[in-house]
Amino acid sequence: MSTVDGSGLNNYIGMAAFANGPGPNRGGSVSSGSSSSWYEAMSRAWGQTLDGQAARITTMSDAISTGSDKPSDMVQLTAASLKMQFMSNNAATSQNSVGQALETLGKRN
Repeated sequence: MSTVDGSGLNNYIGMAAFANGPGPNRGGSVSSGSSSSWYEAMSRAWGQTLDGQAARITTMSDAISTGSDKPSDMVQLTAASLKMQFMSNNAATSQNSVGQALETLGKRN
């Protein structure tokens, strides 16, 4: 079972911000299909991270359904599922927290 650390998510967000240049509120232009803000880049990074974990769970589940139902395989699938739950909760929490902070900043101006 592979591990995912926060550096991959941070690198993705940093690269998305770098590739997209200045956002629309800073005088830059936004091309279609690219992230228009770091908030969108963060959302996209969380989505890709969760998609990757879901793919790992699907692969493990497929292996178990084809007869690889050793206890160690079952434990790994359970751990991967719990990791997905943890990551999903963190994604929702970070999205909500950042969204609320941006809303608060928007009300000040």
